[in-house]
Amino acid sequence: MNRRYFLGLALSTAATPVLAGTSYNRFATNRSYDRPRVLSFYHLHTEDHIDVTYRIGDQYQRSALQRLNYFFRDFRTGDTTAMDHRLFDFLYDLKTALGDSDARFHVVSGYRSPATNARLRRASSGVAKKSLHLTGQAIDIRLPDLSTRRVRDAAITLGRGGVGYYRRSDFVHLDTGNVRKWGA
Repeated sequence: MNRRYFLGLALSTAATPVLAGTSYNRFATNRSYDRPRVLSFYHLHTEDHIDVTYRIGDQYQRSALQRLNYFFRDFRTGDTTAMDHRLFDFLYDLKTALGDSDARFHVVSGYRSPATNARLRRASSGVAKKSLHLTGQAIDIRLPDLSTRRVRDAAITLGRGGVGYYRRSDFVHLDTGNVRKWGA
């Protein structure tokens, strides 16, 4: 064995700190991804509110997802669907990007039943026939303390899913479909 290598190994081992009562791993990484992911919502039509830990580390919390499925029900019909858990990750990352860990999203629309979507399409040209609201992959939101423009810009920066901006109606559409954006 090379004498210089051996001396270097001995010095690096000697320089490694030992902390009493702890296991020291000099290769440890930041485990912030293990923190619970909490989301808060207020539904503008039902006046329901929910604060829920939907994910801990890489484990989605089944009971929390079930509560969210009910919360995002079609408020016109009461129908529910399984919401796409990636939508919740999108919202969590959005509130983090906005620097507001206590953000409470105001929900304009979550899941839409086929009957509701058809009714809305008859009333407005802005409702897609194959809306991702029909499959639990879309949500329309606002944050009361932030402009919808700022929310839209932060969502676009994240680079995932669809981001629609509805300035006059004062909400931002988010979905887990292809990356795209629309609205003035």
